[in-house]
Amino acid sequence: MTHSQNKADQSGFKYLILICGIAAIGGFLFGFDTAVISGVVGFVKSEYGMSAAKEGWFVSVALLGCIIGVAAAGKLSDSYGRKKVLLLSALLFTVSAIGCCLVVPESLLIGFRFIGGLGIGVASMVSPLYITEFAPPRLRGRLVAIYQLAITLGILAAYFSNAWLLGLSTGPAGSLHGSFWQWIIHDHVWRSMLGMGVLPAIIFMGSLLFIPESPRWLMTNGRATQASKWVHKVNTPMAAEIELAAIRTAVHGPEDKKNKKGLKELTTPLYRTALIIGLLLPALSQFSGINAVIYYGPRILDAAGFSLGGAFGGQVSIGIINMLFTFVAIFTVDKWGRRPLLLVGTSIACLALVVIGFLFFKGVTQGPWILLFILLYIACFAFSFGPVCWIIVGEIFPTHIRGRAMGLATLSLWVANFFVGWLTPVLLDRVGPAGTFWIFAVLCAPTIWLTIELIPETKGHNLEEITLYWEQRAHKK
Repeated sequence: MTHSQNKADQSGFKYLILICGIAAIGGFLFGFDTAVISGVVGFVKSEYGMSAAKEGWFVSVALLGCIIGVAAAGKLSDSYGRKKVLLLSALLFTVSAIGCCLVVPESLLIGFRFIGGLGIGVASMVSPLYITEFAPPRLRGRLVAIYQLAITLGILAAYFSNAWLLGLSTGPAGSLHGSFWQWIIHDHVWRSMLGMGVLPAIIFMGSLLFIPESPRWLMTNGRATQASKWVHKVNTPMAAEIELAAIRTAVHGPEDKKNKKGLKELTTPLYRTALIIGLLLPALSQFSGINAVIYYGPRILDAAGFSLGGAFGGQVSIGIINMLFTFVAIFTVDKWGRRPLLLVGTSIACLALVVIGFLFFKGVTQGPWILLFILLYIACFAFSFGPVCWIIVGEIFPTHIRGRAMGLATLSLWVANFFVGWLTPVLLDRVGPAGTFWIFAVLCAPTIWLTIELIPETKGHNLEEITLYWEQRAHKK
């Protein structure tokens, strides 16, 4: 390889990291919105006099927006392109952050939470889809894992932001007295917590203007020259030609494949297993209880004997562990594979949930034990369920319906997330923390069976080879 070729390859790699990093900001917004509510919900519940059921509704109304956003995103991204739909998600989140910060009536506050949910739902489907379609096979696992890393960074940023704003709100008003800033920081600190989301949303929107459209979407929509340009931009010449040939074969395949319309193809024996994986894996990742800890962490830690300040500090430690152990997946998923990470992580996470429930049942609320096992659970989720779910879901569907199929899989995730967000405060009241964590352990366990029996190892294969795997598997039956 000549010096100039090596330099070009390095330039292409840097550009690939840049565009995938920009797309991953959608994950940052996802994480920020998921976590910021943990610091907000207690203040809002007190200010508006909410019951446990209404508290759950306030949290989960954004998740209802996510469900609708995901349901629309698949078709929109297939019709108008991945980039345009990501821009829409950034706009929706910006409007939501500003509205939640400023409006007073409870109904409007809930309405703007719903709008933000629409944006997050769209981004949660299209961001990993975009990265999956751009990434070369040898790097795809770790590049999609960057999306999960961005989620954890968003969660951590929300925890730090909440803790910082809480500190400001308890200090003297000083020069802020009587001003708008006193109203949103000292008098109603939860408003500034929600309003902080406008900063990453605007950065996301501006950055998206500088990235190209997905080459697979371009090829599917008859723009082969542009698709070729961007595939060559991020690959070596030989790798680019191999990738383009595979994309052309998938896009311009047999007529009987192209004539099958939309998601109906997933119900055929050819892709039925992919559909089962795509629906179950995201749902089980949420039923394991991850967002019960993210949404209601301060309340759970309060039940474990922590003060308000200690609970917020505990949430920060959860965010740090979540981020750090995501790096385990980034550096190992393309070396060890998807299945080993998922199997090891979910098995230990399941045991950790059982132990957390036992500690609450025995009333062990003195010392750090409950927090330590929560951190163990978070660590296992962070290197398994968190990133590997997005990687597998992005890989297992054929190109010509990947957008809508991935939308269906992400819809499954948000429906499960909605029920977790809505029912967790009710479960904490009715069956207590012990029963709640045992329920999550029972719901986490089926993932072990799913991984062993159904999920294929996709490490090192391009997307078209994975599609071929399903075809060969169907012919053997």
